[in-house]
Amino acid sequence: MSQVITVSESLYARLDAEARKRGLNSIAELLERLPIGENELAYRQEAVRRIDALRERLFAAYGEMADSVELLREDRSR
Repeated sequence: MSQVITVSESLYARLDAEARKRGLNSIAELLERLPIGENELAYRQEAVRRIDALRERLFAAYGEMADSVELLREDRSR
């Protein structure tokens, strides 16, 4: 079932810009991805799980990555 709401042009423009900034095709996609109420904790836990999985894949593929802080400092000092 579809519902229609009325929003100001400025709010629509802000929502549209935010959707595009996130690489989404529509405001509807943006709204579908927003965590709401009790789902927010589950949403955050899923995000953390995905980050951990990415770290594991990167470690398996590349091993321990060197700390780049010293390289950045040297680069900035030039």
